Amino acid sequence: MGAEKAERKAGQADEGRRRRPWLRRLLWLPVLLAGFSVLQVTWLRFFDPPFSTVMVFRQLEAWGQGDFSFRIRHEWRDLDQIARSVPISMVAAEDQRFPEHNGFDLQAIEKARKHNERGGRLRGASTISQQTAKNVFLWQGRSWVRKGLEVWYTLLIEALWPKQRIIEMYVNVAEFGDGIYGVQAAAQAYWGKDAARLSPAESARLAAVLPAPRRYSAANPGPYVQRRANWIQRQARQLGGAGYLDETD
Repeated sequence: MGAEKAERKAGQADEGRRRRPWLRRLLWLPVLLAGFSVLQVTWLRFFDPPFSTVMVFRQLEAWGQGDFSFRIRHEWRDLDQIARSVPISMVAAEDQRFPEHNGFDLQAIEKARKHNERGGRLRGASTISQQTAKNVFLWQGRSWVRKGLEVWYTLLIEALWPKQRIIEMYVNVAEFGDGIYGVQAAAQAYWGKDAARLSPAESARLAAVLPAPRRYSAANPGPYVQRRANWIQRQARQLGGAGYLDETD
């Protein structure tokens, strides 16, 4: 009886020793993933991505639906190759406190919370930094896992990228139509011109479709897009025009 008990204990001890390396590896996994994400964000401070994860998922979605002719349209342009009316239009439309906050606009979050408590159409409060984090590194969706990763990547890009890099990345990866990503591809698709030649009105129309770029058209704007574009232009002027973003680090 005693011998059997000793054998069982020895077997349990051996099993525990075999498990420990795996447990240690599992404990190190979050550290390794965090380190990898830091390297990702650091790399993209200096190098332009040829595509984003959202673009990859959109292409896979099209293939999954049997549409093998679908192709992503995207062409990178540095910020100094883009009309100055573009970034300020995006900020006026999406995140007017972009130069001031550290990735999260607490005032907008509180306003959205109060609005949503009253019912009606849900209002979000994502900043340009958050949207950039989602578009470059993550995927579309509303799961808590994705939201948690969005917060993490937002903190990283705010810590490791200057604001000019964030807005440059944003205007190059934002979706402006089905399969049309970045302001250069949008300018070519809708007006047959380079992003450097976009007018303030055209820039505002691109910003106006951002809530639902597959539903609204910047090239043939309906009443909603036109009203919103006019509002964006007024807001951009009130913020001080393109100079509003010149002092951002």
